[in-house]
Amino acid sequence: MHYIVRVPTPADVLAGLIEEDSSRPALTFYDDEPGPTQHERIEISRKVLGTWVAKAANALQEGFDAEPGTLVRLDIPVPHWRMAYWAFAAWSVGATVTLDTFEGADVLVTTDPASPEAADADEVVAVSLPALARAFDGDLRTGVMDEAREISSFADTFTPWTGPEAGDVALVAGGERTRYADLVTRARERSGPASGRLLVTERDPATFLQAVLGGLAAHGSVVMVRGADVDQQDPRMQSEGVDARFV
Repeated sequence: MHYIVRVPTPADVLAGLIEEDSSRPALTFYDDEPGPTQHERIEISRKVLGTWVAKAANALQEGFDAEPGTLVRLDIPVPHWRMAYWAFAAWSVGATVTLDTFEGADVLVTTDPASPEAADADEVVAVSLPALARAFDGDLRTGVMDEAREISSFADTFTPWTGPEAGDVALVAGGERTRYADLVTRARERSGPASGRLLVTERDPATFLQAVLGGLAAHGSVVMVRGADVDQQDPRMQSEGVDARFV
């Protein structure tokens, strides 16, 4: 029998935040990366983050039969809000998130669906970075899910078919495996006790996810900036009320 884990999971963290105050910001994203999305600013409340996570989790569960033991490879640039909700979605179904290149993953969620990895993955989700994207900008082979087109069709709430055990692997990065029993605790330890506005510019995917999970687990919110190494003195960060930086 598969028992639901009794230690806090990312799904528990998000549910607690929504119950506490669903309208408070969870993620704020600035894009300073040169390109078509430069100068985007996106603010996502706890409730809206919960909706994105639920839709993505339903896509994984209903579309790909994802469950504990399913290997979900995330290949999305960081820091980025889309990486955050796909990680929470994979953890919501109890899957294993891998950030390492892995040919043959059960599900590959990627901004590059033409990569060699995509050719070997069982299932592929094509992710568009622009906030207002309505379709992937490029050709997709048959069977690839176009997130921008299809994600809205999934439900705004999520109920897992089953949950992970404490010893199940939640995250694989750099060959290191983190169990569900340790995932939230380690993220809290790394990000510190701050419960305010945490600035994250981290470009390493594993460290980025630790920062986001830790910041939210501390009942705070995360301000992420892509493409620039800004600090708390940046006028935008001052206007956001940033009071700590993840280092």
